[in-house]
Amino acid sequence: MSLYRRHNHAIPALNTASLPDLIFTILFFFMLVTHMRKASIKVKYQVPVGTELTNLTKKSTVSYIYIGKPLGETGQVVSSETKIQLNDKLVSLNDIKQSLVRERNSMSPEERKAMLVSIRADQNTNMGLIIDLKQILREANVLNVNYAAVTKPKR
Repeated sequence: MSLYRRHNHAIPALNTASLPDLIFTILFFFMLVTHMRKASIKVKYQVPVGTELTNLTKKSTVSYIYIGKPLGETGQVVSSETKIQLNDKLVSLNDIKQSLVRERNSMSPEERKAMLVSIRADQNTNMGLIIDLKQILREANVLNVNYAAVTKPKR
């Protein structure tokens, strides 16, 4: 008599009853951690490469300034003239101060201290324009300025 007998048992089917719960849990997780872009980019910019960069740790009240070539409806560069975009609209240098002062006045005192402007300029932007922009930011009493860049890939 053999100790091991062969039984013709069928393998049970996979239980998928908890699969919808798992899928909705993952979906809910991604909805919580995904950061949605608030402004549509209207200028083309290529982020400069840097070597001594640090990550922005505390994201407080942030206004984004994009500097680059203007884009058309199809995403193609329309003009070779450099344009400035503050949050979601194209502005001139003169309009930036008024917009930032208006935004600053609508904030609480704690938010004013933490107000940050992130400049995302094309790597070929004239430095004179950046200096003029920095002067306007000083006049608007916006003293926390962040410059966006990417790290150089290591070889």
